[in-house]
Amino acid sequence: MSILTITKDNFDSEVINSDKPVLLDFWASWCGPCKMVSPIVDEIANEISDIKVGKVNVDEEGELAQNFKIMSIPTLLVMKDGKVHNSTIGVQSKQNILNLLK
Repeated sequence: MSILTITKDNFDSEVINSDKPVLLDFWASWCGPCKMVSPIVDEIANEISDIKVGKVNVDEEGELAQNFKIMSIPTLLVMKDGKVHNSTIGVQSKQNILNLLK
């Protein structure tokens, strides 16, 4: 499965109106911990077909980051039916991220 680049322009169609849960990774290119989480998120995207995975670059999508009150990155959100179902901040193990999706 491909990783979606989430922007304010495609947020409603890809996340709010998604028929699958969406794992959102809020990140930035300068963020060391984000670089540690990113390959894990990519792995999950390739292994689990019944979710969507999107990445939100907080430097380019400040409005989305503000809407979700993102104060620290990496922040992972699980969205279901247009609402935040689960979230975590900081570097997480693959198992912790998978547990968020349950």
